[in-house]
Amino acid sequence: MKPGSCLCGAVKFTVSGVLKAPDACHCVQCRKFSGHFSVSTDVPRDTLSIVGSEHITWYFSSAEVRRGFCSICGSSLFFDPPAKDWIGIFMGAFDGNTNTQTELHIYTAEKGDYYSITDGLPSYPSVPG
Repeated sequence: MKPGSCLCGAVKFTVSGVLKAPDACHCVQCRKFSGHFSVSTDVPRDTLSIVGSEHITWYFSSAEVRRGFCSICGSSLFFDPPAKDWIGIFMGAFDGNTNTQTELHIYTAEKGDYYSITDGLPSYPSVPG
């Protein structure tokens, strides 16, 4: 079980099972939602349990995706494409170690000009494949 929460603790979650390697997304929407680029892992919906879901505000950033944040403290928590069988969780929301390592960078064509990607991980201008 991997626990996590928002900054104020109103939203808490657990993920059962092993977390897959996260990716770093540099798209404009993720940068605006998180304040920088975002790093998240995708988990099967049936492995996620949420307490305090009444404190999650969902914002539809496109017709296919909504983003969830705590309505009390504003913590960015979830990237949710409702039509898919998975949901993304922002790595900063997990409590403690996740035992993962970032796997790749996506949407690097939209990255901010104020930072460089220098970690040597695979980088893609959009989504690979």
